[in-house]
Amino acid sequence: MKNYLLFDLDGTLTDPKLGICTCVQYALASFGIEEPDIDKLTPFIGPPLKDSFMEFYHMEEEQAEKAVAKYRERFQDQGLFENKLYEGIPEMLEALNSRGMFLAVASSKPTVFVERILEHFHIRKYFKVIVGSELDGTRVSKDEVVKEALEQLFGEKPVDKGKVYMIGDRRFDVEGARAMGVESVGVTYGYGDMEELREAKADYIVRSVEELREFLLRGTEDAKKGLTFRVVWQMLYSFLMFVLVRTIAISLTMNVYLLISKRMPGFPFVLLDAEGNAQAVTGNGSAVAQIIGCIAGAAIIWKTARVMVQKAEKESRLLHMKREPLQNYLILGGITLGAMLGLNMLLDLTGVTDNSAAYQAIAEQQYSAGIWLAIPLYALAAPLAEELLFRGIIYNTLRGAVGRPVIAMLMAAVFFGVYHGNWVQGIYGFLMACLLIYGYEYFGDFKVPVILHASVNLISYLLSSTSLAVSGFVCWPVCVVCLCLAAAGLYFLSRQRRIF
Repeated sequence: MKNYLLFDLDGTLTDPKLGICTCVQYALASFGIEEPDIDKLTPFIGPPLKDSFMEFYHMEEEQAEKAVAKYRERFQDQGLFENKLYEGIPEMLEALNSRGMFLAVASSKPTVFVERILEHFHIRKYFKVIVGSELDGTRVSKDEVVKEALEQLFGEKPVDKGKVYMIGDRRFDVEGARAMGVESVGVTYGYGDMEELREAKADYIVRSVEELREFLLRGTEDAKKGLTFRVVWQMLYSFLMFVLVRTIAISLTMNVYLLISKRMPGFPFVLLDAEGNAQAVTGNGSAVAQIIGCIAGAAIIWKTARVMVQKAEKESRLLHMKREPLQNYLILGGITLGAMLGLNMLLDLTGVTDNSAAYQAIAEQQYSAGIWLAIPLYALAAPLAEELLFRGIIYNTLRGAVGRPVIAMLMAAVFFGVYHGNWVQGIYGFLMACLLIYGYEYFGDFKVPVILHASVNLISYLLSSTSLAVSGFVCWPVCVVCLCLAAAGLYFLSRQRRIF
């Protein structure tokens, strides 16, 4: 959430079409230019007037200055009030003001006119700072206006550009914001369309006053639900139902194996002793049982998870209107790969894995399954089922209750670590869960943690099933490089956009 908001006036707070265009007509008429269609004059809304007269009517600078003077001749008494507020603007400003945000107007229109317009519409009270151009022709470019607004808004404090949005409808607003190093929010309900704002590389684009309000107010709810009994029970119920149904499904599958083995002595999923009695389930048999268990567990929580994921995506869509470049997805993939390799090697090189009998037993079982069953289990069934539970339900529940993503992330990651049942996988699971949640938050797409989880499981299985796991590949230099690359990738992404 950013709480220093700079608003353009024309096309953002007010619709000035009639006033501006009729005054342009008046100015052009003084040069013998008749333009009866005011729709052709809408490009004058937004940019500095002198520039527009020079660009659209090929005037020399001196002529353009005279045209501006004629424009103001009519505007100051009549055109000034041929204007109207966009529907919902006063209510939005009231809501922003009540949340303690600092509002300013940064317009290319002369400050004296901006003040009179805001007073006329009774919204002057919401703005701490009003900055426009000067009547003498100075401070007309948007970057100069934005700079002055920032300096006045922050006063003696250093300007914190990370807390600022510049909101406007034209490319000039976006370019002015970028020149001053602040993020821009383009609005398409004014006089700049989607194509113009995208070409100008607006950081965010909204389509209505209502959507702008939602975007600016996100995360400022008056009260969070907190970890109430109902919230805690919702998480625990989903977790317990998942584990219970999964365990029952696995147990039933194992019993079916035993029944089949009695009638089919050569049944491949059960090992028999010398007397022909069932001794143990094979790795392949265990993999099939776990696939069935994951499917059953996912099915029992599917409805709840789907509702929560859809709700989370709806709430976060305003944070992700800016399309992420492909390189960021690739960087996150590299971060995940580096973290997975580095952490696995770190646990191995420090002897942690060798000192955990529980981990050794689980690892032996996991890698005893054939690849044709291991891939469906570890790259499909398990990741999807676990993501539905831990990111879809548990993390989204905590995020909504706690209100602070970083706290929700840590709590959900602990939950995921404990779920693994042994401290080696618990540590690894906790750290990887933090990374999966980071990816979920960064891109706002549930498919991201699912794909990352599946990729990590698959690569980890394939590496552990080959000679790479016991070759010179596992060494301290490679471990350090992998972890450093993961850290560097996280730093790069966080520099582009702060999530926590």
